Amino acid sequence: METRNAYFFTSIRVYLFTYILPRIFLWLPTLLFLLYFFFYPLTRILNLTFTPSTFTNPDNLLITLNSLFFTFYQAILSTLLTFLLGLPSAILFSRFDFRGKSLLRALTAVPFMLPTVVVAAAFNSLLGNHGIFSFLTTRSSFLVSPFILILTAHVFYNTTIVIRIVGNALSRLDPKLEQVARSLGADTFRVWKNVTLPLLRPSLLAAALLVFMFDFTSFGVILLLGGSNFSTLEVEIYLRALKLPNLPLASMLSVVQLLFTLIFSILYTRSVNQVTTQTAPRFSISRSPKTIKERIFVFALSSLLVTFFLLPLASLPLRSLARLEADRGQRGEVQYGVTADYYKELFINRRGSLFYVPPIQAARNSLGYAGLTVLLSLALGYPAAYALAKPARLEKFLDPLIMLPLGASAVMLGLGFILSFGRALASPWFVPIAHTLIALPFVIRTLQPALASIPERLRQAASTLGASPFRVWQTVDFPILSRATLSAATFAFTVSLGEFGATLLLTRPEYPTIPIAIQRFLSQPGGLNFGQAMAMATLLMFLTTLSILLIERTRLSTSGEF
Repeated sequence: METRNAYFFTSIRVYLFTYILPRIFLWLPTLLFLLYFFFYPLTRILNLTFTPSTFTNPDNLLITLNSLFFTFYQAILSTLLTFLLGLPSAILFSRFDFRGKSLLRALTAVPFMLPTVVVAAAFNSLLGNHGIFSFLTTRSSFLVSPFILILTAHVFYNTTIVIRIVGNALSRLDPKLEQVARSLGADTFRVWKNVTLPLLRPSLLAAALLVFMFDFTSFGVILLLGGSNFSTLEVEIYLRALKLPNLPLASMLSVVQLLFTLIFSILYTRSVNQVTTQTAPRFSISRSPKTIKERIFVFALSSLLVTFFLLPLASLPLRSLARLEADRGQRGEVQYGVTADYYKELFINRRGSLFYVPPIQAARNSLGYAGLTVLLSLALGYPAAYALAKPARLEKFLDPLIMLPLGASAVMLGLGFILSFGRALASPWFVPIAHTLIALPFVIRTLQPALASIPERLRQAASTLGASPFRVWQTVDFPILSRATLSAATFAFTVSLGEFGATLLLTRPEYPTIPIAIQRFLSQPGGLNFGQAMAMATLLMFLTTLSILLIERTRLSTSGEF
């Protein structure tokens, strides 16, 4: 009996020290980071929200209801307009082959990965009051309406979601179903109504929910294009945290926003699960347009997409090199034409102010924050990704926890930091910490498949041939992980470089980033300030584009590994 008990306790001890404790140590850095910088600020928001004075204040309730109504209103309109362009585009890419198809598809995907300040600056450069269109015509009062700009920017951002989700679903439909329906006498409308639409319903719902969530949580586009006159939940949180301080109301708005975001996320997950359960092998149903109607459809829609997506992206660098109005304080005749002054001014303290931060210093700050974000994200993401590569019961419980920061908006994270750390926010270290919270889920999801794809048989074969553990890692693990690490690092770098919401609440005036500098220039009058905003947005667009190209190149080279 004693021998049996001794064997039992020995087995428990071995299992604990060889399996449980190593996994706990893998998770410990990431969990401690999330507990202190995410869950603790979240509890502070909840504590401040659920107090009698917050809910009984009629002004708080009125502001919350008005903000919630407008948030739903603009998100619904944006989603409908996105589908108005995205659904025909999904049919175009899934059903037809034409010259330049791959380039056009890539062009529609670029805006989704650009920072919000770049998109806002691009539409300002094209359709804003100081934009190219306003300079060329005097009949643009309707087109330059801030609300129209907001809706257009949302369509610009999210059309690719509809193209990818609905287009992939269309390409997986068996063409025999349509052929059978037509052989039974059904016309094009009846085939679409009775055959195609029911099969596409889960993917349509998934795309609609995802587009709606992005529009519902939009912050930078609305603030930079519409200002505080268009108060969504996110904008109102920012105003009540910094401009019109009312922290209980800001906390209440944050909880309302988080609650609806979680509801939409659950609905989206269920709809995506329905899409994945209905997936089938991809059918080659795309073909060249044959009839005149098909050729007109392909040509007209392709031209519309090129114009809609290329004009804002091209107008931004053009406007950064064009003088179209007088600089602030300038007298006499304006010298219109091409100029590089806006880029030169990025290095000059024109007013000689001791508190002025040159825009080039903001660029250095952004690069420094991005570098720290990369280091922190990789240091915290690698252990968690390694544990998730071979998931057990512990990972099934912890995996959703590390994804929770995705459900919280960046503005909410900034508010939580304000409530939790107070005067300690004077340290510039909190900005890369907030960026790491946003980038960490992406880094883990990028590293996890690479770690899981390493064949154990290759490690064993290398060991049996006499390779040391370091040699095994060098010859087997490193070639796979190096590309995944580069991709994850680029993700973190890009997220940090363009992050706007949390940075706006946390950054100190003497440590601005590129998005904050762009926002400051856009909020000040004068052609010189506007030109510098366009110049900085152009630089940020090129930096982000280079990062996107690096990610795509790394992803393509990794996809053919095994």
